Amino acid sequence: MSKPVTKSAILDDGLRYKSKVSGSPFTSTAYVGASTMSCFLCGKHRPRTQLTTRKLLGKSQAVCSPKCEK
Repeated sequence: MSKPVTKSAILDDGLRYKSKVSGSPFTSTAYVGASTMSCFLCGKHRPRTQLTTRKLLGKSQAVCSPKCEK
């Protein structure tokens, strides 16, 4: 499969701007428990209810519960 073609143009100051859809893929919710957060180990975004904290590198980090699916 090929990636979709992205239209871009070089601006007067030499920077290139690539057009993209505005907004965030992570929608906001009414309460904190339904918000998403990324796992420290695998990087996948999951609801906070599916994460647990583990002490990694001297700090408590959010990781997938019960186990990361890498």
